[in-house]
Amino acid sequence: MGDTEKTNNKIDNVVGQAKEKVGGAVGNESLEAEGKKDQSKSDLKQAGEKLKDAFKN
Repeated sequence: MGDTEKTNNKIDNVVGQAKEKVGGAVGNESLEAEGKKDQSKSDLKQAGEKLKDAFKN
């Protein structure tokens, strides 16, 4: 996996976590759900990149 992809996936995950926490803290269910969605997308991208790496080696 390229370092750029790793970094972007990690950033997406952290942003998602922040959105989820802020949404929960202020009672904004939509923001909280968006944060969870962002984290899920990041996890899927990360899994795809790991799968690519497995076939490269």
